[in-house]
Amino acid sequence: MLHYYLKQSIGLLGMPSVIGLLIVLLALGYHLRGRPRAACRLYLVAALLTYLASIRLVGDALLSPLERRYASLSDERPLPQVGSVVVLGSDYRPRAGILTAAALDADGLVRIVEGIRLTHRLGSPHLVVSGGALPGQVPAAFGYADFARRFGVPEASIVTLGGSLDTHAEARAVADLLGPAPFILVTSAYHMPRALWLMERAGAHAIPAPVGQRARGIAGNLISALIPGSSGLYETEHALHEYIGLVAMTLGLD
Repeated sequence: MLHYYLKQSIGLLGMPSVIGLLIVLLALGYHLRGRPRAACRLYLVAALLTYLASIRLVGDALLSPLERRYASLSDERPLPQVGSVVVLGSDYRPRAGILTAAALDADGLVRIVEGIRLTHRLGSPHLVVSGGALPGQVPAAFGYADFARRFGVPEASIVTLGGSLDTHAEARAVADLLGPAPFILVTSAYHMPRALWLMERAGAHAIPAPVGQRARGIAGNLISALIPGSSGLYETEHALHEYIGLVAMTLGLD
């Protein structure tokens, strides 16, 4: 659990809003110490960083190399004959009065929908749903399993892995369950390169089925790509999180 929280703390480096806030606090310190010029420069740096991180031009540029590495398993492509489809976890916040689909975040919803689609195409192999939770919360795997049952996946076909808090632990759990047998791996396109690398290191044989591609390109609409917004910030933060994770793996820190 301590390792998990440490990794989450390091992950804050992939949040430009947090970095911008730290720069602003540093600028305030300079201002209080009577160094207004240095403070002004830092304010400008924080503003520029926040702007760049919030535009789709930057977000798309960071996401595209991750998302374009692997192609989706579309209806036109023949599927490999495997015995399992594995769906990696995401955020799940169930509460009274809302449906399971509403309790899953956007990434999780598109992942489980794709997992169900592939399961039906393959004739109901095992659907392995993954994703744990902190104490007192409900694992994402439980939400996935409930959603899959509601959309026609037989109970006997669903395997739930609800004890993993991050992709590193998910890869180990999947490898322990499936061994060297090949399987289709479903996760967000931006997350797929790191997820495949972790599966390979754990000894699992994953076939990528990326979903949820967000990088759309500029497509002649440069003005909208330069307007800051939550969509651009989302793309930038998720891309930086993946790059930090890949660097950590390269350095042997994950």
